[in-house]
Amino acid sequence: MGCFRCTGKSSKRSDSNSNNKHNEQTRPTSGSLKVKPYSNAQKEEDSKDDQLSIDVKNLNLTDEVSKDARNNAKRAQTFTFEELAAATGNFRLDCFLGEGGFGKVYKGYLEKINQVVAIKQLDPNGLQGTREFVIEVLTLSLADHPNLVKLIGFCAEGDQRLLVYEYMPLGSLEHHLHDLPSNRQPLDWNNRMKIAAGAAKGLEYLHEKMKPPVIYRDLKCSNILLGEGYHPKLSDFGLAKVGPSGDKTHVSTRVMGTYGYCAPDYAMTGQLTFKSDVYSFGVVLLELITGRKAIDQTRDKNEQNLVGWARPLFKDRKNFPSMVDPSLEGHYPVRGLYQALAIAAMCVQEQPNMRPAVSDVVMALNYLASQIYDPQIHPVHGSRKNPSCPGLRKDNDIIEQTASGAPLISMGKE
Repeated sequence: MGCFRCTGKSSKRSDSNSNNKHNEQTRPTSGSLKVKPYSNAQKEEDSKDDQLSIDVKNLNLTDEVSKDARNNAKRAQTFTFEELAAATGNFRLDCFLGEGGFGKVYKGYLEKINQVVAIKQLDPNGLQGTREFVIEVLTLSLADHPNLVKLIGFCAEGDQRLLVYEYMPLGSLEHHLHDLPSNRQPLDWNNRMKIAAGAAKGLEYLHEKMKPPVIYRDLKCSNILLGEGYHPKLSDFGLAKVGPSGDKTHVSTRVMGTYGYCAPDYAMTGQLTFKSDVYSFGVVLLELITGRKAIDQTRDKNEQNLVGWARPLFKDRKNFPSMVDPSLEGHYPVRGLYQALAIAAMCVQEQPNMRPAVSDVVMALNYLASQIYDPQIHPVHGSRKNPSCPGLRKDNDIIEQTASGAPLISMGKE
């Protein structure tokens, strides 16, 4: 799934009826569902819960999914297909937000909960299917964190499978970072660090607070959605997997994910670990710092893979200023840049045991996000300058410190 953004484009039909647009989206249509008596609504809810249970059984997910997750999913709000069709004006073109492996995403208004929502409709011929639908419902039914997108409910009716989320008005990180239109301002340094820190917190919750812990397996810019004030939330949990427990170090599974974000050890062996997610996060952090895509085939061959391009440059911090996103136009803190790149370098280490735990990443990024950069006070840096940065440990020192269990960066003056 790419994003929950509003494209700003309208169909001819909506243009010709612009005066009635709000009423069309908020007023029940002739085919919309009226509120039913409690007994009928309860019967309808039971049937949908039964359908979800049937999906779990048919997909052999009973042993893979915890009992708590199945029970929580039964408490998730259910909607009829008719309600969701009415909420989107029968999936009207001007309600269309985006499309991904799961299917199309629409903006809608659900009158019975008085809320604007994002509705994701499964494409029967898409790359993802009922299995991913069930995993997402079960995962998000257990989750409760400000950096994870909130699942409001779902529809499992006949062949129809739809997910209903909170609406994220600023869309995905991808649309604020890459291929920007001329009328959109690039993200400033402060917001980039804020987004990185928030995404890391969401990942930390999945790894260390969820019971059982969850490996996300699909962390990328298009799956980080932004709310007001660029508040980030992780979304799209169809590929999520329960992590190893007890003495187990990994989960053996078929390789899934997105090229450029997938950890090399997982891609080669199929052994999924929590450090697989840390690698993916490192790629996202590199995108935030450099403005480059994880994979960009429009660049020279040796620069198409972001990590492959960055690794040789990590060896000498004199290269660091040349790695920063040119769209920042020199508006970034030198010390903060060096520290952010050091964190990214650790996360994309080839050996998974050399990557930091996500809790260390959160601690480091919380610190960086708290150091507000003010371009009116701090100097503007040229893209090729190599300013001195007293007090910052060398990148290799940071790597050694983190591998031994010490914090990623020095939090105070040295």
